[in-house]
Amino acid sequence: MSLWVVLAVNSITFGGLLFLLSAGFSLIFGLMKIPNLTHGSFFMLGAYVATSLIARGFNFWVAALVGGLFVAAFGGIIERLILRRLAGAELAQVLVTLGLSFMIADVCLMVWTGDPIRIDTPSGLRGATSLFGMGFPTYRLAISLVAVIFAVALWALLDRTRLGAMIRAGVDDPAMARVVGIRVSRLFTIVFCLGAWLAGFAGVMGGPILSVYPGLDQEMLPLALVVVILGGSGSLLAYVVLFLPMLIVLVVRPQGLFGRPAL
Repeated sequence: MSLWVVLAVNSITFGGLLFLLSAGFSLIFGLMKIPNLTHGSFFMLGAYVATSLIARGFNFWVAALVGGLFVAAFGGIIERLILRRLAGAELAQVLVTLGLSFMIADVCLMVWTGDPIRIDTPSGLRGATSLFGMGFPTYRLAISLVAVIFAVALWALLDRTRLGAMIRAGVDDPAMARVVGIRVSRLFTIVFCLGAWLAGFAGVMGGPILSVYPGLDQEMLPLALVVVILGGSGSLLAYVVLFLPMLIVLVVRPQGLFGRPAL
């Protein structure tokens, strides 16, 4: 019993981390129809920037926020100078963003070398927390809580604020939105920057668990794609669709669908 509970909590934790990554991809792809294949690189770049800030004495959370802001600014430049010129050209967007991901990976390799870098767990979240008579890593539980907070905040932003209404109007009917005075191009830049910030922030949050190393971007991007495809583009709770079956399997058959129980 205790084994599958621990595995379930760890799966939910990783699902929360994937939510932070895939939510940004879902916003960009679901609202702007841009298949942004640099999203995994944003995840890795944010983590690398945070490692440099932490090495210079910055607090973990400050490094996470600043690393995300750096990636958001970089994403805004890409959207303004490159992707905006390719509006409606999906194949060109795929090729350009894929090429940019290779370039970012090479720059990261030159600046931070090829050695894995571990981000230390924040001091206040080290150790274990007792739940249901069992100990769970406090930091992993914190990631799940952060994911829930961000999910609620994003839902409120898109469905309960004037900015969210303007974004939805710009997606549904850009021409009419421009007629009533909404600057659709600026809104789309804001959305792209928000998605990039979420990816960069997620990279920092995942650092204490995954470390940061070359190739991390190519490992995380397919997972984000799976989450968005299964849950549907634009869905902020898409990761539930991916990890709910996993949770059920862990409860019913801890050894896996085709595995054999240990003798």
